Amino acid sequence: MPELDFPLLARLVFCFLLGSIPFAVVAMAGTGIDIRKVGSGNPGFNNVLRVSKTRAILTLIGDMGKGILAVWLCLRPGDLVLLGWVYGFVTVLGHCYTPWLGFSGGKGVATSGGVMLMLYPKWALVALAFFAVVRIGGNRRKWKEAGAIASIATWVVFTGLMLALVGWREAGVAALMTLFLTWRHQQNFRNLLAGR
Repeated sequence: MPELDFPLLARLVFCFLLGSIPFAVVAMAGTGIDIRKVGSGNPGFNNVLRVSKTRAILTLIGDMGKGILAVWLCLRPGDLVLLGWVYGFVTVLGHCYTPWLGFSGGKGVATSGGVMLMLYPKWALVALAFFAVVRIGGNRRKWKEAGAIASIATWVVFTGLMLALVGWREAGVAALMTLFLTWRHQQNFRNLLAGR
């Protein structure tokens, strides 16, 4: 990993600020609805989906786009892919702890999906296809917390792909992201266990 010099620090700050744009709130502009006060109260794709499919798609594009754009703009030719993970993590942290919403925010799944797609497009497409199948199937079967189940299961699958097909370092970083996202979804899993 490179030393923490000014250009690297500037890129990290950029990633955090890019990640901090609350697209769920932006997508709901003009509706009179504060997405933080409806549904789960979470300013993210799954909560916007409860209100409007069209605005949920805009949220998804914005949130995934943050992860893609941060890695694409900051990762230089010749940089280690692990540095791309660092940029991705910082972008996800910006999303989850945005200063524009009092350092609270979404749960980081869509943004982390953008990071995944930028760093490992082939394996990310496999994982995202898995997400779509589980999410749609969960909705049809009326699973409680279908979004949380599909999201974490997808990152577990992606971590397995990294371990089997890429390498243990990449799998280790993917596992860290999986653990972080699981921690961000702890209330969802509490609700699931409590039958709510």
